[in-house]
Amino acid sequence: MVQVENISKAEAVKEQSRQLRGHIARDLGAEATHFDEEGRALLKFHGVYQGYDRDSATLRKQRGEDKLWQFMVRVRIPGGRLTAAQYLALDALAGGCGNGSLRITTRQSIQFHGVSKAALKPTIGAINGELLTTLGACGDVVRTVTTVPAPVRDAVHCRLEDDARRLSVHLLPSTRAYHEIWVEGRPWDEKTEAEETPDALYGDRYLPRKFKIGLAVPEDNTIDVLTNDLAIVALFEGERLLGYNILLGGGHGMTQNDAKTFPRLATPVAFVAPGDLFDAAAAVVELHRDFGDRGNRRHARLKYVIAEKGEDWARERLSESLGKPLDPCRPMPPFAVPDHLGWHEQGDGKLYLGIPVASGRIADDETAALRSALREIVGRFGTDPILMPSQDLILSEILPRDREAIAAILERHHVRSANDLLPVERWALACPALPTCGLALTEAERVRGEIVSAIAERLARYGLENERLSIRITGCPNGCARPYGGDIGIVGRMPGFYALFVGGDFVGTRLNLPLADRIPLAGIADALDPLLALFARHREEGEGFGDFCYRMGMPALREALAEERRGAA
Repeated sequence: MVQVENISKAEAVKEQSRQLRGHIARDLGAEATHFDEEGRALLKFHGVYQGYDRDSATLRKQRGEDKLWQFMVRVRIPGGRLTAAQYLALDALAGGCGNGSLRITTRQSIQFHGVSKAALKPTIGAINGELLTTLGACGDVVRTVTTVPAPVRDAVHCRLEDDARRLSVHLLPSTRAYHEIWVEGRPWDEKTEAEETPDALYGDRYLPRKFKIGLAVPEDNTIDVLTNDLAIVALFEGERLLGYNILLGGGHGMTQNDAKTFPRLATPVAFVAPGDLFDAAAAVVELHRDFGDRGNRRHARLKYVIAEKGEDWARERLSESLGKPLDPCRPMPPFAVPDHLGWHEQGDGKLYLGIPVASGRIADDETAALRSALREIVGRFGTDPILMPSQDLILSEILPRDREAIAAILERHHVRSANDLLPVERWALACPALPTCGLALTEAERVRGEIVSAIAERLARYGLENERLSIRITGCPNGCARPYGGDIGIVGRMPGFYALFVGGDFVGTRLNLPLADRIPLAGIADALDPLLALFARHREEGEGFGDFCYRMGMPALREALAEERRGAA
């Protein structure tokens, strides 16, 4: 275990929280519109982020008014699977507790934005009433377990879906504080000490930082499995499960100008038999718990442990935990990312439909009534929604006879279909950023359309409009939309300015590299233009844009940018 003389303030808060209780129950009933710093830190474990409306903050300050405090509530949804009834209940909550929208995250969850303090308890209580939870959706614990979204009814996909659910339950914090506060509504008593002992897996300090798990197969890496702390790749021979490759130390978060922090892809550590998956996953969590940096939260992710101690060391520790030697990872086929938008066969006579959702925002606006359309379809046909890591939505369990009626509802509500999108629109991600995220340095979701449209124009200029290209946009370097993978990463640096990253690959096995810094919003497409021109002229057959940039190398790409600037001058 890493020993530190002075643990961080966050570690002290967790240790003294009485298994995540703190003063949350007391402060819920207080007149204040927000929680203190201790409460803010502990709320994350309960699936709640405290923030404020950053659009109005300056004006309110000038008027001598307090910030407009509000909360984000995130639901823990393993593999993004919801029943029709659960989705309709969440939709009803969106209409009454937040800003009128549901937001699909890149980790197959739902977030509610703009929730008031007074609405927290009824909102979370209603979520639990639908056999869902917000516990562990945020905080220094294992978060939502992601997996392949396609509802194909074969042994491979059914196993992945079942594993994701069981892993989520197996690694959920055991504290009773969550139900006491949000479900039972037990009054807070300062003199009452928690009777339960520290969590058997997490201890009294929980983990040094958040912990993410993804479960995939090489044939479908839609979830970007290698960006997880624990990347699990299931290996099958036909429909027979051979076991799992365990890869460790992925994560995209970084801090600008801090060399101790960096994005990293998970690297191969061990192969485990089918019956050892849950013990192995718990052992990896314990590895992070015992060896993660508790003195510096910016250096506290598992990726830094693996980068510094190595894969062989990690395999030895896991072998000790499981009581038997583990072999290195087995060879894997190349990764692929299939397209789940549009109509597909489930394999059991039913259909599923992938519906594009720009930035994951399910709402009604002046262009389309997406939220109303989904409510009508799910309510009328009983389709079970599945949240995609691309921020899109799958409607499953569709009877073939209902296909035309569902298509008509979407058309009547002006919802764009997959066929209406250019490939560059189809594969673009953006984090929420402003005005709801306290970490955002600049815009992401609200400028996604502007950025993608400008790049689409440049692609058309060079005859590349049908090129499959992934663009990931984030408002800060923490990387919630996975900008350090894919073809193009656009990362907020300061208000109105971004850093550009290129050279990753579409299927998620290589990181992007920094190309240019402090590019203004209106200049992003201009900065990429000479690279797209080069790509059109010199690409090899079947080569993607990220692969082309990697082959050319950063010096050549930067020289192309410099030549463009000299020509413009």
